[in-house]
Amino acid sequence: QVQLVESGGGLVQAGESLRLSCTGSGLIFSINAMGWYRQAPGKQRELVAVITSGGSTNYADSVKGRFTISRDNAKNTVYLQMNSLKPEDTAVYYCNAQWALGATMSDYWGQGTLVTVSS
Repeated sequence: QVQLVESGGGLVQAGESLRLSCTGSGLIFSINAMGWYRQAPGKQRELVAVITSGGSTNYADSVKGRFTISRDNAKNTVYLQMNSLKPEDTAVYYCNAQWALGATMSDYWGQGTLVTVSS
């Protein structure tokens, strides 16, 4: 079955950096759009960044210029480099894989990794 496994979360101070990784198995990784979402306590899950199968990227306004999403299809892995972290970046970060062709689509989620940024 499909599995997405995130890693790299932790506790950092404001201004520091973290790199999250998400490795997929059981799917054709390269054809999926891969995204990072986050959910802070008491808030809805929100899109952080997405990278298409072709390598195009899109970011939430709140992270533009600080976060970078990338993928290594040979390793079935998507990364989120997070720089200049702020306390408001504290959340559980989830990896997502999406694929669609006509009426057929798939949508998978990882279990999440916690990022805590202290002030």
